[in-house]
This record gives sequence, C-alpha cells and structure tokens, in this order.
Amino acid sequence: MSNQTSVTEFLLRGFSEVQELQILHFVVFLVLYLAALMGNLLIITVIALDRHLHTPMYFFLLNLSFIDLCYISVPVPKSMVNSVTNTRSISYSGCIIQVFLFLLFAVAELSFLTVMAYDRFVAICQPLHYETVMNRRACVQMAASSWFSSIVYSALHTGNTFALTFCGGNTVDQFFCEIPQLLKLACSDVYRREVGAVVLSAFLGFCCFVFIIVSYVQIFTTVLRIPSEQGRHKAFSTCLPHLIVVTLFLCTFMFAYLKPTSSSLSGLDLMVAVLYSVVPPMMNPIIYSMRNKEIKTALRKLIGWRLFTMNKMSIFLP
Repeated sequence: MSNQTSVTEFLLRGFSEVQELQILHFVVFLVLYLAALMGNLLIITVIALDRHLHTPMYFFLLNLSFIDLCYISVPVPKSMVNSVTNTRSISYSGCIIQVFLFLLFAVAELSFLTVMAYDRFVAICQPLHYETVMNRRACVQMAASSWFSSIVYSALHTGNTFALTFCGGNTVDQFFCEIPQLLKLACSDVYRREVGAVVLSAFLGFCCFVFIIVSYVQIFTTVLRIPSEQGRHKAFSTCLPHLIVVTLFLCTFMFAYLKPTSSSLSGLDLMVAVLYSVVPPMMNPIIYSMRNKEIKTALRKLIGWRLFTMNKMSIFLP
C-alpha cells in the first residue's frame, strides 16, 4: 500500500461547527452505539448459552451479530471522539485501517446474509435433506469462505485506493474514511479505478442480490403450498426478519457505492452513510428478537435465570 504522497493525515467532515450540535451528535451516536452493542451482545450471549439454539440458522446469526458489533465500531467511536474533542483529523494509517475494516465487515455482512438465505431455502424447500446439507462441516466451510472472501475483497479495494497519489486536499467529505470520497482527493487518473471499483461492487452486490431473490422466490412458492395455516405462519416468521434486514442493508449500501463519486451530494451522502453504517447494526437484533419465538424464549430464560441468581445471592448476603 505504499504511495507517493505528502498527505500525512485526513480531515473528516463533522455534522456541525456549532458546539451544542456537536454535543448533540455525540449523545445521539452514543445512544445508538450502546443500543447496538447491547442488542448484539445479548443475541450472541443467548445463542452461545442456549443449547437449543446451536443450529445452523443461529450459528450464522451469531456471526452476523459479531459482524454488526465490529461494523458499527469502525466509524462511530472515532466520530464521537472528534465531536467531543472538537477535532476532525485522522491519521493516514488510521484512515487505511478504517477503510479496510469497514469494507471487511460490510462485505462479510452481505456474505452472511446470502448464506442465511441459502440456509432458509434448504430448511423450507428441502427439509428432508436439511441435516445432511447443512451439517456442521458445511456450516463452518460456508462461514470460513465468507470471511476469507471478505478479507480478500477488502484488501484489494483498500490497496487499490491507497496506491493513488492524493493532492486534491486532505478533507474527506464524510464522517469516516470511505473510498468514494477518497477518490475525489486523488490527483492521478482515477477514471479506470473508479469504474473498476463500481463494476466490482456492482457485480458482488448483484450476485448476492440475485441469489437471495431466487432463494426467496423458491421459499415463498413452497410456503404457499403448505396446507396448514400455522405451518405457513411459522415459515414466514423465520424468513421475514432476514428479508427485512437484507432490504435495509442492501438499499442504503448500494445507493452509496454504486454511483459515480462525481454525482455525490455531500449532505445526502452524510445521511445515507449514517443509515448504512449505524442503523442496520442497531436494528438487526431488534428485528430478529421481535419476530423470533425461540430467541424471545431464550431471552426470557436468560433473564429469569439472572433474576433467580440475584435473588438467591441477596438471601445469603447480610
């Protein structure tokens, strides 16, 4: 990732220059960040402790919650620190790390959402073969492939970006380092790199999107053939949260990354960036816990056990 440039740091865009609004931005981001952390940590804890949830579906959900924890932790804490300290700077190496990690977890999330669609397809459309197809080894291989492909994709994209020479200033028109805004600062010919980045992102997103759509067309076709109304409701209840999460993530992410940087509107980009970097990690635990009876049952058991333990301790304490 070596490049010939005099840029030693970048300046990130703040949400406001007014100190009171900076404090408001810090408070709002802190609330959203804590909500995302608590929600995803709770999902991870419940799945890890409840043996009834040690199934392929919840194994992938555990990975997704871990990704959401990391995903929101890449841009948000730095933005909050900048608001409190009234600074906007991020080091050159810090920007590289932020770009690499954000891309890594974003692509990993898309990969696991795609794998989860396949899991639901096998469970509903081929229930007799589910245990054979989605065995422990297959699940581990799918998860490992998702992580490996995400790392490779992120490394290639990050290396391609920071191989450029930056001489168009060092102010990133975003509250964290992201590739579309960094390309605006490059003084070398970025047309081919920009087209390559858009084509590669479009190809990746399109393949995952088509796979998910095809899977759900098959799923809904099969569900509508189920004679029992209770069976149809159960099948829809396991698929609907995943479909909502996929829609929320893909719509905002593709809007930001599948358009040329020259057409970027800074205010609009800022709001869209908040949507795809903060909202999905915060909403995913809520969506899955509200629509999933097994998760809610496991949560009640965990909370009940904790209350019982605390009451038991209070009896013996003087």
